Order: sequence, then structure tokens, then C-alpha cells
Amino acid sequence: MTNFEQPIDRLGSDSVKWDTILKTYKEENLLPLWIADMDFKAPAGVLQAYQKLLNHGILGYADTPEQLYTAIINWEQERFHLALEKEDILFFSGVLAGITTAIQAFTKPNDTILIHDPVYPPFANIITTNKRQLVRSQLIEEDGRFVMDFADMEEKFKQHQVKVMILCNPHNPGGRVWTKEELHQLGELCRKYRVLVLSDEIHQDLVFSPNKMTSFFNAGENFSDFSLQFTSMTKTFNLAGIKNSVVFVKNEKLRKQLSRKQEENFQQEINTFGLVGMEAAYKTGEEWLAKLLPYIQSNISYTIEFFQEHLPKVSVMKPEGTYLLWLDFSEYGISDEDLEERLVHKGKVVLNTGISYGPSGKQHMRLNVACPQVVLKEGLERIVTALS
Repeated sequence: MTNFEQPIDRLGSDSVKWDTILKTYKEENLLPLWIADMDFKAPAGVLQAYQKLLNHGILGYADTPEQLYTAIINWEQERFHLALEKEDILFFSGVLAGITTAIQAFTKPNDTILIHDPVYPPFANIITTNKRQLVRSQLIEEDGRFVMDFADMEEKFKQHQVKVMILCNPHNPGGRVWTKEELHQLGELCRKYRVLVLSDEIHQDLVFSPNKMTSFFNAGENFSDFSLQFTSMTKTFNLAGIKNSVVFVKNEKLRKQLSRKQEENFQQEINTFGLVGMEAAYKTGEEWLAKLLPYIQSNISYTIEFFQEHLPKVSVMKPEGTYLLWLDFSEYGISDEDLEERLVHKGKVVLNTGISYGPSGKQHMRLNVACPQVVLKEGLERIVTALS
């Protein structure tokens, strides 16, 4: 069983989180609390499945096994009451690869795609790189959490003739677990204006009680007729490097259209490690996840209390899900450039810059707490140093 308290030295492992910061910032001895992977070992059952594969010694082409479809269907049904058939499932190398292919399949250059602000930065990059028009709807902060501005979204749907919306559910970076009522209201709006919803649900398993994860398909009648759901166990079980994800498409017409574009791009093959890791995670990872969630919650509580005691001018948005905290440094009245400069070069700690998540992320930072608490404590103390 993974010991979440045990620090693991990841330097020299070609980790994006740990090994790219020297190249990025030209500064030694930086502590990363940024990129969204965890500093914890993967579940034992996954590692054992890989060891069995390596002991066999042949790493040839792999077919998608029937038992993997069954594992996915069972997981989604038991945890989210989401009823799936084998034919509803398509595999991609990652959620972003799936979303990119969907944009290419369902829109044309110069079509308009709407995202929230702030939201996961690659959404905007995918849209503009594919020569689509980007429109943002700013989330409203109410009672220390984000809510959607439905009036603003409706106005933009009409004004810009929006074809597609990319939804982040649960939300990154704010940690909102959108309620069934919120998703229903959004879905009815999208139905009214014929907007296709691409729902990124990669954080679906990282939700804290009493909050409940609602799959977009389950938020309203026939919502699967105008939506696709994207997810992966790589976020849940810290397997980002194995590059495997799934897209759920219940509507046959949408599925055929996406599948055709996937084949045009020759994206239908998944690497062997992705298939083996996904099946092992879904079959054996439940106990590991049950221990992970309270540990993450403990780190979140620790972080909030730390800021209240040592940096009360920093406003912390308490997440309902994910291991990511959205921090508001605006009371310090310093620029984004100065804030990053202080954190990196004075505090020697790396967070994700808020401005990269959209214009409303100005003077904010995103903090990743998925690490041993002793590492987190060191990182938080470095933030104090940076702002002293």
C-alpha cells in the first residue's frame, strides 16, 4: 500500500513537474507545487500488472481487451450511476487529444467555441491553434466558490453563434464540483442554442463528500444527444505518463463522426502500457483511492489553516474536488510578473500562474497539494519567504 507520507525523490526521473523547472526558470533548488500530477507511487495493483508484462518480455502491438471495457463500464456505473455500453467508448492517448479531435470533427475554422474564465489553459490553446474563435464566459465568485454566469453565457451563445462549449467538470482551477441543477440549467441552454458540449471530467474521482459528481449525461433528459464526455484514470491514480483516456459518446451519429476523424488522424491505436495500466487501475485501485482522498483533504485543510495563520492577505478558494487550490494574491497589489518573480527567485517555489487560466486569473496562482505533507509544509513556508 502506498505511504502518502513518504517523500520520493523525483529529480533525475525526467519528470515534467520536477525536472523542467531548472530549464524554465534558470534557478536551482526550486520546489514544485504546480503541474497536476501527484508525488505518490501508483497503486500496487498497477505496478504488479506492469511487472507481469515486463516479465513476459514481449511488448508488441496490443488489442483492447474485452475485460477493459467491462472494467470501465462497471466503474462508471458503480461510482456515478452512468450506464454505458461497449460501443459508447472510444480510446484516445489523452483527454486533450480527444477534445482536439472533437473540435476538428464537429466545427470548421472560424467557428466559435466557448470556455469559462478561469479554466484549464490548454482549452484556449487548442481552440486558437485549430483556428477557431475563442469566447470566454467569466465565472462569478460567490461565497468563496465559483458559479456560472448563465445570463452571460446565453448572451454569448446568441451573439457569437457558439457551436461548441468545453466544460471542465469538476472545475480546474477552482475545484467546483458542478451540481446536477447547475449542469441541467447549462444543458438546457446548450440544447436551446444547439451548442455541442465537450465535458472534460478527468477529475471525476477526486471529489470530497458531501459533494457529488454528476456526469453531464446524467444531468438532464437526452443530454447525451448533444454532448461527449472525456475522462481518464490517469489523473485519479497518478498515471499521466501512460497516455490513455476514454471518450463516452452515446449518440450514434456523433460517435461515427468522431470515430471517422480519429481514423483520419490515425489516433485509434493505444499503447500497451496505457491499456494494461487502465485495466489494472479500475480493477485494483479502489482501496488506494479510498485512502488517497482523505489524505488530500487533510492537505487542503492544512493549507487553508496555514494561509489563515501566516498569510491572511491571501484568499484561498476551498475546493469541492481536485487536489488544486486557487489562490488570490490581489491584496498585495503587485503585478503577475512581480508575484511570479518573488515566488520563484526569492521563495524558490513554483506555482502555476493564474493569468494563464484566463484574464480573470490576474494576481492569482494555482497550488497543487498532492504531495507528502512535509513537502507541502516546506513549499508553504517558501511562499511566506517570498512575500515577506
